[in-house]
Amino acid sequence: MKGNKGKGLLGLLAVVACIVLFGWFGYDTADDIKLGLDLAGGVSITYRTVIDNPSAEDMSDTIYKLQQRVQNYSTEAAVYQEGNNRINIDIPGVSDANEILEELGKPGSLSFLDPEGNEILTGDQVVRAEAGIMEDKTTGQDQYIVSLNFNEEGTKAFADATSAHVGEIIYIIYDNQVVSAPTVQTAITGGECYIEGMSDYEEAQNLAATIRIGSLSLELEELRSQVVGARLGQDAIATSLKAALIGFIIIAVFMIAVYRIPGVASVLALGLYVGLEMILLSAFEVTLTLPGIAGIILSIGMAVDANVIIFTRIMEEIGVGKTVRSAIKTGFSKATSAIVDGNITTLIAAAVLFLRGSGTVKGFATTLAIGIVLSMITALFVTRGALYALYNLGLQDAKLYGVKKSRTPVDFLGRKKIFFAISIAAIVIGWAAMAVGAGSGRGALNYGMDFKGGTSTNVVFNEDMSLEEIDSQVIPVIREATGVADVQQQKVAGTNEVIFRTQTLTVDQRQAMEDALVENFGVDDETITAESISGAVSDEMKQDAIVAVIISTILMLLYIWLRFKDIHFATSAVAALVHDVLVVLTFYAVARWSVGSTFIACMLTIVGYSINATIVIFDRIRENLRTKTNKESLADLVNNSITQTFTRSVNTSLTTFVMVFVLFLLGVSSIREFALPLMVGIVCGTYSSVCITGALWYVMTTHKKAVKAESGNAPAAGGEGTGKKKKSGKKSK
Repeated sequence: MKGNKGKGLLGLLAVVACIVLFGWFGYDTADDIKLGLDLAGGVSITYRTVIDNPSAEDMSDTIYKLQQRVQNYSTEAAVYQEGNNRINIDIPGVSDANEILEELGKPGSLSFLDPEGNEILTGDQVVRAEAGIMEDKTTGQDQYIVSLNFNEEGTKAFADATSAHVGEIIYIIYDNQVVSAPTVQTAITGGECYIEGMSDYEEAQNLAATIRIGSLSLELEELRSQVVGARLGQDAIATSLKAALIGFIIIAVFMIAVYRIPGVASVLALGLYVGLEMILLSAFEVTLTLPGIAGIILSIGMAVDANVIIFTRIMEEIGVGKTVRSAIKTGFSKATSAIVDGNITTLIAAAVLFLRGSGTVKGFATTLAIGIVLSMITALFVTRGALYALYNLGLQDAKLYGVKKSRTPVDFLGRKKIFFAISIAAIVIGWAAMAVGAGSGRGALNYGMDFKGGTSTNVVFNEDMSLEEIDSQVIPVIREATGVADVQQQKVAGTNEVIFRTQTLTVDQRQAMEDALVENFGVDDETITAESISGAVSDEMKQDAIVAVIISTILMLLYIWLRFKDIHFATSAVAALVHDVLVVLTFYAVARWSVGSTFIACMLTIVGYSINATIVIFDRIRENLRTKTNKESLADLVNNSITQTFTRSVNTSLTTFVMVFVLFLLGVSSIREFALPLMVGIVCGTYSSVCITGALWYVMTTHKKAVKAESGNAPAAGGEGTGKKKKSGKKSK
């Protein structure tokens, strides 16, 4: 006994040491985690090439030149290609966002013209344009210049032109406007020249920047841009971390209260899980966004799921008379398949999100995937080690581990028609609401700016303003500043934040709106966030949403079919997923909840979460089928399987719901937009897993057997759960 206590103490100290060590490293590396623009503040812009199919060489050259351009603003700026004709630019931590957008937002063609208007050369023949200062040899004073270098082709063209036009003006045209008109003083044949006459260094910098951006190999047009104030990002981090801490404490108390000693082990494992999450985010250089934080918080809630499955199994084993040590060993063994299958199906949804989503959605998918993998590892190994350590310390009384006694199976299948009717009614209500919305001209769904284009501006006022005050005081100011008549407003409940939506605004209009709000209402310009999206992006997002759900559904179907070797398991699970998507769509339609950029992430998260719960029930049905006796009908087996896993379904949903609910209460507006439908999806996913999937599998299985029996290819299905067997007391042959 003393030896076991020594092993237990060493094991517990090892777990605690790992928590402290990795927790410290996690805390220490937290400052090294890259923050997305929505957290660090800054500018994000997406360009599309004017031509549809640019060459790889032109795209590479354009990206390289843009990289050189944006490095002047931030060393952490990133320029990267998206698809075959898009370029994304992220510049975090900058304060002069609108000025940057003014310079980057209109990259058009640039050309040099002779006095007769003939094109001498184009911007792509300029390889360098830099502002500088040189001493005037006559006066000795500094003069501000822009030095230029041309490529081989440009050098020859410029030499010919300047030789022919000494003493005349060369016009530099950008976006059909003259940006400079220097006089040729001498023939320039060496491929280098400088433009003088700028009044100050800033003017020289602006001209150099214009020439550089105009020298891109490809002409670009703005599709999407976003400006985020740094202070808003800091507030988002603070509220999200607060939500995570509160949610973690609630879950820890719940787990210990319900599962006792195993609950303590799970809290230790979750503590290690959080530290490892921080380390991996830093190690893999994951850019953390606001949806990414939501992914972490959600994965903490889902991490409890694996522990709940294990602990429920342990309680069942103790309930049938096994010793605690034997119950722990068997519980982990029996729970492994359900945990692995459930997590893999959720990872499928995360993978599709990453491949089909935009930047912030990719961030959510990345953190969710990391969280899922970590939760599986910590549950199967860390929780196991902590549990054995606590057991070896002398905590061996079965009462400390809980006992789940067998309960009378609930007749879920007997109520399947009611459940099916409720689901059909919910879906029909959704379609009806969408039809009414479309018929009234409001749209089938309340598409946010991401899905219909436009500009969204989030403003935090110094005091809470009523809707009447906003309509009568603020909106007229915005209309006058921007010249836009249609301005829609939405208050963020419980805050001083108001969201204004308009048609797509130019950079000048955005700046005018910001200046007007600062001047008239004393708004802090660092709390203003603006985002513009073109209609082209919104159309693609709608398509991506549909394609992403279809792809993930097909992949999940194939995986479940492969693992369970029964198409009925796969088809009933997928049918339940479609059910969940349609019911949540009903919520969006009836509540007129904004369908924004997080819509795809929300739907696929619900799909992944729901399939996880379904897998646990199917795993139990599969297990019980192996030990099924002739006396047990298939209906009884399904009812018993659902009843056995019911506590797990409720507890897991409850813990996940708590995490998302706290996030909804404390999170910023963009997180709330995501959290509320996700809570609806959690409830819906639990309902479909418990009430729909098992019934669907039973109906399809018995129908197939009945069809075979009628065709003479198989025995009658009476012994498989129709109830006939109990009446006759005989087995069909």
